[in-house]
Amino acid sequence: MNLHRLDLVSLSLFNLVVRSGSISRGAELAHLAVGAASKRISDLEDAVGAELLERHSRGVTLTLAGEALHRHAQRILADVDLLAADLSDHAAGIVGVVRLVANTSAVTQFLPADLARFVAAHAGLRLELEELNSREAVLAVVDGRADLGIFAERTPAFGLQTLPYRRDRLVLVVPADHALAARADQGPIPFVELTDLDFVSLPAGTSLAQRLDAETTALGRRLRVRIHVRSFDAMCQMVAAGLGVAVLPDAAVQPHLRSMGLARLEIADAWVARELLLGVRDLTALARPVRLLLDHLVAGAAPG
Repeated sequence: MNLHRLDLVSLSLFNLVVRSGSISRGAELAHLAVGAASKRISDLEDAVGAELLERHSRGVTLTLAGEALHRHAQRILADVDLLAADLSDHAAGIVGVVRLVANTSAVTQFLPADLARFVAAHAGLRLELEELNSREAVLAVVDGRADLGIFAERTPAFGLQTLPYRRDRLVLVVPADHALAARADQGPIPFVELTDLDFVSLPAGTSLAQRLDAETTALGRRLRVRIHVRSFDAMCQMVAAGLGVAVLPDAAVQPHLRSMGLARLEIADAWVARELLLGVRDLTALARPVRLLLDHLVAGAAPG
């Protein structure tokens, strides 16, 4: 067996033959003559010291050795594709990648401006952002699928090291013609007075939905959720349609008050003041691109 004789062209051809079930069809997909393709397959069999394909009138099927080679060939070719993507980044002048995950509150209120400034100052870095709920953001960092996460402060951090990012404040949103709208200028309303209303909410797994459920339970009540949607915009649209009221971050509501005919009311309870956190696995072992983004976000959170 001489695996050093394996080459990427032959492995790619072998994959195409397996996928199509035919050496001639695989050769066509690889833009090779049938004779040249057959020779490459034979050379592969010589290199591994075993038959890889059973040839019959209807095409080819894999032997046990062929199945093993096919599994490994798929991984090898996928790794080569990843290598090509990484090298193309370097060829384009990109010197690093940062994988950021963040909850909806951060994505909607703060990250657009923060990341625009970061990208403008660090053109050689590629930023990959995925919006997840707070728990999923934490797990993505813990599992190594992300370098940096942003999540609400009540979310279990599972050992992540955290720094403060931003604060926001939750408010009640109602249609402008709702009976409560007249109280908008009369001071904050205790949440206990709102628990009999029908609510529009984010999905149950989000930190905002969990906070509302916990605070309602603490009052000995049960939150009446009529509709679950996946974004702040959709929540505002449902409220504007008269399908319920909602508790949302103040900054996420402001752009929609006039255009959707909404009113916002302050809530008196202390829990409506929230903090968003930045989380990493190890502050002392960050790659330079991740450190640059973390420092940028922390600096943006500083007062003044």
